[in-house]
Amino acid sequence: MADYRVISSDNHIYEPADLWTSRIESKYKDRCPQLMPFQDGQVWVCDGRRGQGLAQGTNPGRRFEDPETIIRLDVFENVRPGGYDPDEHVKDMDIDGVDVSIIYPTVGLLLFGTVPDSDLLTAIFKTYNDFTAEFCNAHPKRLKGIAMVNIDDVQEGISELERARKLGFVGAMITVYPPEGRRYNSPEYEPLWAAAESLEMPLGMHAATNRVGSGEGFQGPETSRRAITANMDHWVRMSLADLIYSGVFERYPKLLVGAVEHELSWIPHFLDRIDFNYTQRGIGPDDYRFKEDMIPSDYFHRNVFAGFQEDALGVRDRHIIGVDLLQWGADYPHVETTFPRSREILEEILADCTDEEKSKIAGGNAARVYKV
Repeated sequence: MADYRVISSDNHIYEPADLWTSRIESKYKDRCPQLMPFQDGQVWVCDGRRGQGLAQGTNPGRRFEDPETIIRLDVFENVRPGGYDPDEHVKDMDIDGVDVSIIYPTVGLLLFGTVPDSDLLTAIFKTYNDFTAEFCNAHPKRLKGIAMVNIDDVQEGISELERARKLGFVGAMITVYPPEGRRYNSPEYEPLWAAAESLEMPLGMHAATNRVGSGEGFQGPETSRRAITANMDHWVRMSLADLIYSGVFERYPKLLVGAVEHELSWIPHFLDRIDFNYTQRGIGPDDYRFKEDMIPSDYFHRNVFAGFQEDALGVRDRHIIGVDLLQWGADYPHVETTFPRSREILEEILADCTDEEKSKIAGGNAARVYKV
């Protein structure tokens, strides 16, 4: 794929050990995310709640070398430097054949579901955004950041979205699934959709970012976590259906929302179901009807983008999903990353695609959405 620009639409920072303790405003220093010893390694602790270990930063490439050596409990000294050092991140991009990296958090992802205190979460996200802006500015043509935005308070979220745009972020991430009673069909979010459209800030809904109170978290027995991980597309489907059926994309035709790291194979069935339930079932008194001559799948194809890593079934069904929606991502430096074999894997999963399709999926679609 040497002739195509490759953009990983879903790379990650691995937050430095002292990111929050050294930067967050003083009143939150004792409650912010920080590393604590645990058994033979370290874990992140925030506001008295134990979070994830360091496996998502210390194992890139092991799945290819020897999956049995993957370490679940480790120490920060073993985190791959590219996770927190922008120069090393770019060096690893060169090894992997990646031209541009769209950057999401690592530790920050699960904080949506483990930090109920909204003011604390907002402070954590602002601190992360400040660091990530600096990280990306070290190589501004190759590193592009996605800001973390807490929308518990919609106006505060809009303020951070505006600040993120000024800091150079190319998009923002919001919870994939809000608390019950405050789902994305609620009118309270109308100013957010308007602001994101006006600022031309795509909104990513990344896997594992359910907000506290959404009905399902990511803590618990190993079997429970595995079942949740295997079905994470459930929540993004619910949120996208809420956005579509409530007419958000009709009112904000240039708003772009992404299903990030949920893979693709669920989408054909989802498109069939949202259309069937709009056209073939009876209309209830509260059901919204589009004013335009469009059906739900039309809004999906116009307003949604979908990030994936290795979903060959989804690529097979690309003409149902929409080739222009698909964005490949390496998920560097996480356990499941395609690093350092991304080019090889891309060649394999895109083998049946035309050159134009390869160019779009490998980088062109991300370049268009994020204006890279």
